[in-house]
This record gives sequence, structure tokens and C-alpha cells, in this order.
Amino acid sequence: MRLHRRDIHQDVRELGEMVGDVISEQTSEGAFETVERLRTTAIDYRDGNTDSREPLETALTAADDDEMLVVARAFTTFFELINLAEERERVRALREQSQATLPDDGLEEAAIELADADSETAQQILDDVLIQPTFTAHPTEARRKTVKSKLRSVADHLQTLDQQLLTDKEAEQVKRDLRAEVTSLWQTAQLRERQPEPTDEALNVQWYLENVLFDVTGEVYDELEDALSEEFDDIDVPKLFEFRSWAGSDRDGNPYVTPDVTAQTLERQRRVVLENYREQIRNLLGILSQDGGRITLGDRVAASLEADRERLPNAAETAAQRNHDEPYRQKLHLIRERLDRVGDLRPGGYESVEELRTDLEAIAADLRANDAERIAESHVDPLVRQVDTFGFNLASLDLRDHQENHTATVDELLARQQLDYAGMDEDERVAVLTEAILDGDGFVDLTDTDGLSETAARVVERFRSLADWQAEYGVDAIDTYCISMCEEPSHVLEVLFLASEVGVVDLPGHAGLDIVPLLETEYALSGARRIMGTLFENEAYAQVLAARDNVQEIMLGYSDSNKENGYLAAQWSLYRNQKRLATITDDYDVELRLFHGRGGSISRGGGPMNDALLALPTETITGEVKFTEQGEAISEKYANATIAERELEQMLNAQMRARSNALEQSPEAVDQQWLDAMEVAADAARTAYRDLLDTEGFVSYFEQATPITVIEDLNLGSRPASRTGERTVGDLRTIPWVFSWTQARCVVPGWYSLASGLDAYLDDGGDVATLQEMYEQWPFFRTMLDNAALALARTDMEIAGEYASLADADLQERVFAPIQAEYERATELVCAITGRETLLEGGWLEESLQRRNPYVDPLNYLQVRLLGMDDRTDIEERILRLTVKGIAAGMKNTG
Repeated sequence: MRLHRRDIHQDVRELGEMVGDVISEQTSEGAFETVERLRTTAIDYRDGNTDSREPLETALTAADDDEMLVVARAFTTFFELINLAEERERVRALREQSQATLPDDGLEEAAIELADADSETAQQILDDVLIQPTFTAHPTEARRKTVKSKLRSVADHLQTLDQQLLTDKEAEQVKRDLRAEVTSLWQTAQLRERQPEPTDEALNVQWYLENVLFDVTGEVYDELEDALSEEFDDIDVPKLFEFRSWAGSDRDGNPYVTPDVTAQTLERQRRVVLENYREQIRNLLGILSQDGGRITLGDRVAASLEADRERLPNAAETAAQRNHDEPYRQKLHLIRERLDRVGDLRPGGYESVEELRTDLEAIAADLRANDAERIAESHVDPLVRQVDTFGFNLASLDLRDHQENHTATVDELLARQQLDYAGMDEDERVAVLTEAILDGDGFVDLTDTDGLSETAARVVERFRSLADWQAEYGVDAIDTYCISMCEEPSHVLEVLFLASEVGVVDLPGHAGLDIVPLLETEYALSGARRIMGTLFENEAYAQVLAARDNVQEIMLGYSDSNKENGYLAAQWSLYRNQKRLATITDDYDVELRLFHGRGGSISRGGGPMNDALLALPTETITGEVKFTEQGEAISEKYANATIAERELEQMLNAQMRARSNALEQSPEAVDQQWLDAMEVAADAARTAYRDLLDTEGFVSYFEQATPITVIEDLNLGSRPASRTGERTVGDLRTIPWVFSWTQARCVVPGWYSLASGLDAYLDDGGDVATLQEMYEQWPFFRTMLDNAALALARTDMEIAGEYASLADADLQERVFAPIQAEYERATELVCAITGRETLLEGGWLEESLQRRNPYVDPLNYLQVRLLGMDDRTDIEERILRLTVKGIAAGMKNTG
């Protein structure tokens, strides 16, 4: 059976031709010829038909401002479209793989592996697993919402051409519409004229939840249940996914995330999910038309109908008149009426999502009892899964702020009680906070903000609002508070104190908040036992744990750890400290839920999610796992329904297998020789990385040889690019830090110091054979090295050298020379350890890079030329910003 009518080569060729046609129509033949000359010249060099890029540089030098603008727009548009062509190719591969029933890390494979265990163990694994993707508003998405909308339209047209059987006339009509969309895309501004607001970012996240994941999640459950039914006679599939979000609630470093923004986010999310349920109920009204005389109405549905008649007599009478002898339709009308009243002043609405689920489960059971199981499976069960997953909130929100703001607030509040909090040592702070929390009668007056600083007043307002939000939307709507740069036990108790003062926590019985320390500095990670042990032994905090099912969530910061320590040392520190946290929580009989603060790029914890889950230390895999999804990674994973379903399936496959392994072999057994090797390598790598950053003039080099100053001015997100505005590596946020290196084709954060670390191990008596053994047998080491290979492959040292030439000569020697040497040695070592002749040795990424590189090159050279200008005109500034967008699209990676 032929599933598709096109391939990626046809898509790329036709889309490229459409871009060329639009350039000729919308600009001039001369501009089109300039673009073509640059394209063919770049291809000739990459193909080895010429040994110099001089013709490329000559063509750019000869171009005037208008032609340079066309060049920047042309290649940016091309990459946006090529990304869609590759997305479509991935969909083809997934569908063909499914048709061929090949093992693919999917749910069928997970079910087969699960069948190796007895049914009781299999059920325990499923009961333990809960996957919580958490969408953030971190500004790594370089595209405008308008542009993304047009690109989705292009993707839809490609799907129609690829998957539908069309007449020649129908196909031509689709292609006509496709050309029109490409023309509209060309005429649409690529750059944002204003900085996005937090509400814009929240709307962006909600789009994926509402339009893709709401439907896809039910299909994943359906696939899993089908797969399990082949292996087990009777097994229950519980809730396995829960989506969360920081968009509209993450206050850390973003002064624009106010309580009003959070309130708007909560309100819209509830409105969106309720409307989705109402739409599903409308669909069911057309399906569940069973005649009451042909079925036997079960007691559960009959009882719920009677309860609804008492609760909503007018609505019940209307439903009975409209559908006189159709009991399911009567019930559905009343379900919809109760949904309409959620959060409404009118009585009768659902008080909890459990009530809605109970109603739907009663209908499903009744259908089965009346020999209509197929209808229940196809139409009611998926809705039950959606209700399970999305509740009345679509996604639960996490609050987050920097610990300094909480400390400053507590200091000001306690000063009103003549307590010098700032002057106390850590033990004294813990004691005072504990006493205040256990007091229970209100230690301070949070309704009086007179005399408080702006920071303290803002924090107090947030906590008072939190109590209102939980009362209005339910505790589950916003039940987590993450503390950035948490380094002391008091930093956690400060949040607990503020929560207890507003009634969000009322000990001993109620704690409406998971308080999550974000451990991201080496000091915090190495002091994990000091921090967590103090909390677990604390009388007040122990009561919080008891009220939260004895689960402690701890977040690990991949981004800042990498920026502080370098790739290899950060990866080792995170791995080692995860094991340490597992030991600490086990010692105190507390269940650990790790929250992995991953970004899209390799240096920030990115890479294939299923590999990452399987590479975690076995003793940390309790079944529950939480991780951030950020920036362009969100659109890459969740914009297309087929790809989104595949992502969720792989996550579930990996987590089920990981939990199964954890039950079989806890804790993880790792050869001591391997651990010693990593200790030596990590220490040396950290030193080498810090030596680079401490090199005299490093910050100047970074400013001169990357487009950081341009990136800081782009309207990427609502959050400022730096914390204080100072020009230091420490102050710069990790996203623009990684973004800048990626633009310069020198992905330093993803591999620098890897070679220095491994060479230190080899110089200390180690051997390559041991490293090869580690790669073959140790998932952590294999994943770390494979991800470094991806970052190395995205690096182009020849083009990085062009950026380096913008820096002062002495800086080139002091900074770029060691970077180049590290790259060459790292490439050599990775190939030797993995046994590959090239970094990627085939595969989709190598093919993609080969397809993209000739088209990224002109943008890089154009960017270098513009960065080298002392004074740029307004149009040249615009062109420069466009090159950033284009290179980001071409590299499919920002920060």
C-alpha cells in the first residue's frame, strides 16, 4: 500500500522554486540573480567544485543594501519552508514505520517488555509512571506568531498533496493555494515590531495544548491499551501524563509577569478547556442517540439523571422534552449545562473534575452493558482520558521567583516584629521561620503593604493572590512554587512561611503547595544533603511532606550548571548529584520527583528525550518525572499531531522501561573504574572551561566575535536578556549565551572542555579501550558523548574563524586558538571512542546538515560583513537582525 505521493526532494525542490518565483515577482530579476549566485557558489564550495569561498564574499561585497535585504529574507524564508519539508518527511517515516509494524521504541515494544514481568509488577510500573512535560516561556522561539500561522498553513497544503488522492485539477488548486501562502509569507514582516508580552507567551503555549495535545493524548492512551491488550488479560491504565506550564507564572527575572497576568492565564486556560469539553459533548450528542426502548438503562446513569433533575430542574425538563426517550442525550445536555456553570455564579455547576469524570464513566459503563463497547471505546473513553489529563485547568501552573526576592520580603516583614532577619545566621533563620510557620495564627499582617519596598510588596501580592487563585480555580490549578538559586534550607522555609501566612498552607492537615528548590550552582548541588536533610528533619516541613503524599520535587538546573562548569563537568555534576539526591531522600524515606530544567540545545540539557530518560541513574527513577519544554523545541515536537503523538509515545516507552529497570536493579551498578575516570575527566574539564572564561579579554572577544549585542535587542521574549544589565558571563542569561555561539557556528557550550577532560583521564593512565567500554555499556556516558557529537557536528570551524576575525588579533590568539584546538581534539576523540568515521556517520541530522549548510553559509558571511561595520544604517541593522532569524531557522536551534 502506497502511503505517500511525494518525497523530501520534491518538496524541497518545489518550495525552493516557489521562493525563487516570488523573489522575481516581488523584487527584481537582479535581486533574484544575486540570491542564485550566492546559492550556487555556496553549493559549489561545499561540493568541492571550488577550493575557495572568495566568489561568495565577492558577490556579497558587490550587493547593495536592497539586494542584501532580499538575500537575508530569501534564505530565511527558504529555511522556514525547508523545516516544514523535513517535518513532512519525518511524518512519512513514522507512518511507514507504523505500517510495517517495525520495533521503534513505541508502545507495542514497551508492552512486550512489560509482559516479561508478572501482571502485578506490570500494574505497579503503570501506577508509578507519571510524565509531566512543563512548557516554559523562555525566549528561544525566534519566529513571530503570524509567521508560524502561515507556516502551519503551508504544512497543511503539503500534507494534502502528500496523503490525499487528488485529480490533476485538484492538485493544481492546492499548489495554487500553496504558492499564494508562500507569497503572503514573503510579504509578511519576519521581525517583531514590539517585544512579546507574557500574555502572548501564555497564548503560544496554550495553542499547542488546545489544538494538538488535547486530541493526541487520548490517542496515545488508545494505542497503549491496544498494545497491552495483546499481552495482558486484565490490566488498568491509570493517568500517565500531566501537562504543566510556566508561561504567565514564571516571575524569575521577568518583572512583566504580574498577578494580573497569572490571573488572566488561569482564566483563559479554564475557558479553553471547558469549551473543548463542550465541543466533545456536542459531538457525543450526535452519536449517543440510543432509543430508551432498545437499551436497559443502568442504575448509575439513572441515578445521575435523577440527581441532575433535582439540581437543574429547568434544564432537565428542557432536555426531557427535546429528547423524550433518549436518556444518553438527556444526560449529555445536562453535562453540558453543568460545564457551562463551572466558575459561574449560578448553582449546579461541577464542583470538581472528578464529578465530570464520574458522569462520563457511568455512560461508558452503560454502553458496554448494552453491547455498545465499540462506541464507548471510540467516543467516550478518549474524552475520559482528556478529562483525566487536562482537568478544568488545561495545564497546571508553576510559580517561580528568585530566592533573593523572598529573603528580602521576609526580612522586611519580620522587621515589623522587631526581628533582624538579615542579621541572623542560617540556623537562627530556620528556627525563627519554623516557629512562625507552626504558630498558625498569622505571624505578620500581609494585608498591610505600606512601607514595604517594591520587591516585597510584589511578593506579598503574589502570595495573597495565590490564595485567591486556589479558591477560584482549585488547588491543582497552581500548586507548585519553584525557587531559583536555592542554596539554603531557609530559602525553602521562606516560601513556606509566606504560604502559611495566606492560608495556602495550614498545618498539620493542609499544604496546597509543592515547594521546589532549584539546585543549579555547584554550591547548592554539593550541599544537597545539608539543604534537604535540614528540611526533612524540620518539624514544620515534615508536616508539609506528610500532607503532600511524602513526595519531594527537586529541580536541577542544566543551563546555569553548564554555563558555570562547561559541558562535561556539568553533565557529570548533574548525574552524580541526582544519585546523591536519591540517597538522601531514601535515607529519609521520602519519595523523590526530579524536575529536569532542560533547554532545547545540547548544552542546556537538550537532545532526544527518550535517550535522556533511559540514561538517568536507576535509583532516581521513581516513575514520576518532570521536565521543561522550551522555545523552538516546543514547536518542533508539538506543532504536528503525528510527531507530537510519537514524542509522547517515546517518552512513555522510555519511562516505563526505565521504571521496570529500576525495580529490577536498584541502585544502579556502575564500574568503579568508570566513576573514577569521570571524576578525573570532570575536574580537568571544569578547570579548562574556567580557564577559557577567565582568559583576559574573553568578554570582549565574545562581544566582538558573536552577534550577542544584536540578540540582546531582538524581541524574542518578554524577559530581559541579562539579569542586571552588566556585561559579564555570569550576568548573561544562558539563552542568549548559547544563541550567540550557535549563530557564530561555534557551539562552544555544547562541547568545550570535553577533550581536555578526556585527555586528562588518558594522561592519568586511562586508555581509549575503557572509554569505548563505557560508551557501549553505560547509558549516561553514551548519551553524553552522542549529544556532544551533535553539538560538534553543528559547529563549522571555518565559518567560526570568519567571526573570530572580527575580534582583536591578540584576542583571536588567546581565545579562538584554544577553542579551535579543543574542537579538533574533541572530534578526534569522539570518533575514536564511538568507532565512527564521522561525528554522525549518516542519519537524519547529517543529511539535514548537508542539505542546509550551503544555504546557511551566505547568511553567516552576510552577518559577519555587517557585524564588521563600524556604523550601520537603519536598513543594515534590519538586515543584520534578519540574518539572526535566518541562521536560527537554518540551524533549527537557538538557545
